[in-house]
Amino acid sequence: MSRHGRAKGHDRHSNNGAGKGPEMKSPNGSDGANGAGGAKGTAGASGAKRWRLSPADAHEWVSFEDPTEARTWRFDVTFLLSHWQCIFGNGCQGVLTAPAPELAQGCCSYGAHMTGDEDLARVKAAAKTLTDDQWQFAEQGRRGGVARRGAAGVSVTRLVEDACIFLNRPGFPGGPGCALHRAALERGEKPMDLKPDVCWQLPLRREDTVHPDHSVTSVVGEWDRVHWGQGGEEFAWWCTEAPEAFRGGTPVWREMQDELIAMVGPAVFALLAPYLDVRESSGTLLPHPTVRQRG
Repeated sequence: MSRHGRAKGHDRHSNNGAGKGPEMKSPNGSDGANGAGGAKGTAGASGAKRWRLSPADAHEWVSFEDPTEARTWRFDVTFLLSHWQCIFGNGCQGVLTAPAPELAQGCCSYGAHMTGDEDLARVKAAAKTLTDDQWQFAEQGRRGGVARRGAAGVSVTRLVEDACIFLNRPGFPGGPGCALHRAALERGEKPMDLKPDVCWQLPLRREDTVHPDHSVTSVVGEWDRVHWGQGGEEFAWWCTEAPEAFRGGTPVWREMQDELIAMVGPAVFALLAPYLDVRESSGTLLPHPTVRQRG
C-alpha cells in the first residue's frame, strides 16, 4: 500500500472497440464560426474577453455523419486543438490521493484494464519480447503472468509494488517509465503497437452509444477524472486539469494523429483533419477550460 493512498473504485478502461461535411457548433449550441480550443490562434483581447462570458467548462464540438454506416461522429474540438502534452517525469503528480511526483507512477498506479481478448493477447505477446534490461519486473511477469481478472471479469495488468507490472521505477537503469513504451522506442516501433489500448489512447477517449433504431453516436474527447469511476474524484491531481500540461508545441490532434487514426479509422480522420486544420488558423479559438481558468 502506497503511503500516499490509493483511490477506490477507479475504472480505467476504454470503450473503443466519411460523409457530409462537419457541422460546426459553437459552445452555446448554435451554428457559427466562433469557437475551438488551444493557446495557439487565440485572437486579441476582445476575443479573450468574449470567452470569459462563456460557461467555465465550455467546449466546442464538431459533428458529421459517417459515409459508410448509420453513425454520427462528434469530436471535442477544444481539446483536440489544445496544446496538452504528457508530462510524465516532468511535473506529473500521479493519480493517488496525494501528489507523488517522486514515485514517477504517472497514471500507472492501478494497472490497465484491457478492452478485450485481442488487446490482452497483444500485450502478452509483447511482454514475451521484453529483455531484462528493458523491464524491471521481467522475472515476476514471466513467473506469474502479466494480467489478472478484475471486476466483472475484465483483465487488468498485475500490480507489483503498488503499480503496474510494466512500470519501471526510479533507480532502474534507463529510468522510470513503461517497459513496453521503452522497448518500442528502442526498436523504432510505435508504442501503441505494444501497449494496452487504454494506455496509448489516454487522454483521448471514444464512447459509442447505440440508439433504439440501431444507429450509433461515437464521441471522441478528453479523458476526464470522472471516466475513472468513483475513485477518480479522489485523485489529488489529473493532467487535463493541470495548466502545466497545456504547454506543448503541437496541438493534440497533430501530436496524436496515429492514435486518432487507430481510434476512428483513416477515412473518418481524413474528414476531420481538414476541418481542424482550417479551424486552427481561423477565427477566435476557445481556450481549453484549464487554460481559461489559469488566465
